[in-house]
Amino acid sequence: MLKRNSTLVAHLNHIVELAGVVALEYHRRSLEVEFKEDESPVTQADKAVEMRIRSYLEKHFPDDRILGEEFGLTDEVRGDDGHIWCIDPIDGTRSFLSGHPLFGFLLARLLNGVPEIGVVGMPKLSETIIGCKDVGTTFNGKQIFTSNQTSLDQAILYINEGEKLLSEQPAVLASLTKIGQTRRFAYDCYPHALLAMGHVDIVIDYDLQPYDYLPIVPVVEAAGGVVTDWRGNSLTMASGGTAIVSAATIELHSRVLKELRN
Repeated sequence: MLKRNSTLVAHLNHIVELAGVVALEYHRRSLEVEFKEDESPVTQADKAVEMRIRSYLEKHFPDDRILGEEFGLTDEVRGDDGHIWCIDPIDGTRSFLSGHPLFGFLLARLLNGVPEIGVVGMPKLSETIIGCKDVGTTFNGKQIFTSNQTSLDQAILYINEGEKLLSEQPAVLASLTKIGQTRRFAYDCYPHALLAMGHVDIVIDYDLQPYDYLPIVPVVEAAGGVVTDWRGNSLTMASGGTAIVSAATIELHSRVLKELRN
């Protein structure tokens, strides 16, 4: 368990520090950009961060496998069995490319396909959020909790990937813009971290891959919140590409799911 494993906590904090050091060497500098089949960008920064973290994990956790956004999964034959580390080296490459400070680093450790530990690192903000299933979530070492908001009308709602929603789910987007007391459009992992801190009550996210959402699950749930796909299903390695909803409370999560189903 995280609270009782100071060695593991030290590793996680050091990994976030390493990822940040590498990422910041490239931030707000001229970069070569490639585009994948799904038109998402990738730079030498993404690759450099992932390679650095892979090297660290291979040295300190030699029995674990690694899934990274840029270099895939080691030993796919074994399926989801055992411990797997999941890396998103730069969550928000488009933000990173435009000089925006709210790009993140994401890391999860899974056991048999289920996320048990999640990490959100924000290099420009010097913030590290670590969540451990059944233990708790910390912000720079201090325990944090989601809000106790249960009223949809009073909720602070963040909508990620609004551009994609407008193009592919316009009815859903139209519905979402009518709920909550305060609404903000955003991208990437930081809104989910803000939810774990108690500042945001709901985050709607769309078109995510496992390395995007698996680290979010322990961070939000260990802080007291709920994270599922839009149908209310738990998120695992087997969920594939998906849309997710994070909520501060069970009651709020249930009310948001009803809106998404309408």
